[in-house]
Amino acid sequence: MPIKTRFLITSDTHSAVFDVKEGHKADVVIHCGDLSQYSHIDHYPTTIDLLRRLDAPLKLVIAGNHDQALQEDRYDDHLRTKLDWYRNTLPQEQIIRNFGPRGEPRRLLTSPEAKASGIVFLDEGNHSFHLQNGASMRVYACPWTPEAQPGRAFQYKEHEGHDFAIADNVQIAITHGPPRGILDWTSRNTLAGCPQLFGAMAQARPLIHCFGHIHGAWGAQVAVWKQPDDDGHRHNDNRRRSPRNVTVANHVDVDASFFVEKLPNLTRNWSDPPAAQQAKAEKKAEYDRQGFAHTSHCSDGDDVPLVPGQHTLFVNASHEGSTVGQAAGILEQWPWLVDIELPSVEEELARRRVNPYR
Repeated sequence: MPIKTRFLITSDTHSAVFDVKEGHKADVVIHCGDLSQYSHIDHYPTTIDLLRRLDAPLKLVIAGNHDQALQEDRYDDHLRTKLDWYRNTLPQEQIIRNFGPRGEPRRLLTSPEAKASGIVFLDEGNHSFHLQNGASMRVYACPWTPEAQPGRAFQYKEHEGHDFAIADNVQIAITHGPPRGILDWTSRNTLAGCPQLFGAMAQARPLIHCFGHIHGAWGAQVAVWKQPDDDGHRHNDNRRRSPRNVTVANHVDVDASFFVEKLPNLTRNWSDPPAAQQAKAEKKAEYDRQGFAHTSHCSDGDDVPLVPGQHTLFVNASHEGSTVGQAAGILEQWPWLVDIELPSVEEELARRRVNPYR
């Protein structure tokens, strides 16, 4: 019997906090990276305290491109970058003190106190969890994004790409950045998502793929995947196709897919008639009051229950507002509250007995 599971998803808090409300209670909290603004050592306790106050037994956290101190194999490089960036504004000793000793942010995130409050810091890879509600959950986590600004953390050259090695049967994908063509538009009207990441999602088809990074693309979208060719091969076999061919246009049924919500639905436009302006203001006020945006995709009464292999709910949960949102009075964006169904632990154990290699 599938188990209804509630997720509270946020990203890009950048050392800021939001009011924790009763409605934020969930089975799993997910933070998709950019825990800090400048990766100062005193930024991380603020985010850890926010996570601690959220009512959930499990809180999954990844790093983002602003979290340079969490990329420990590049610690010296990132410290040199900081010394260069701030050499005209801060004494060298202060810059070093702000960055903190190697490994300190990870120590804070993995301390006994953090673990006791349910915080689990995830490195890149595939992870499995048995949830307190009796559900089983398989997760892929990855902090890496295409390089947008030299000196940031967990970046790769876009022409080189990145190997997103998502295991079979992953239900939840947590990345810092978006896939190309999904909730990734920028204020410059460009797409900032990663083509290789979209190819990996088209192959894996998780129930949820959540991320942040592109603040102005906050929202949620249900993608309906195109189904296999008549010869039984999937359209999305990115192992044998160039990433240029693995696109939304030829892997997603665009007509059947839909936005749950997106920022343009909440921001004022000079061409909006008065009724549309009023509707946007009322929706924003409701999100402000409850402290989240909500969507549910379960088999018990929801219009679009998520079907494995057929649907993926993409969620951009960036907390920090964009320039477009700020112009409309949206200074901070809301976490997402998402309900889906996951298999029970018993179902997962039975599946593994049938095929222990998947």
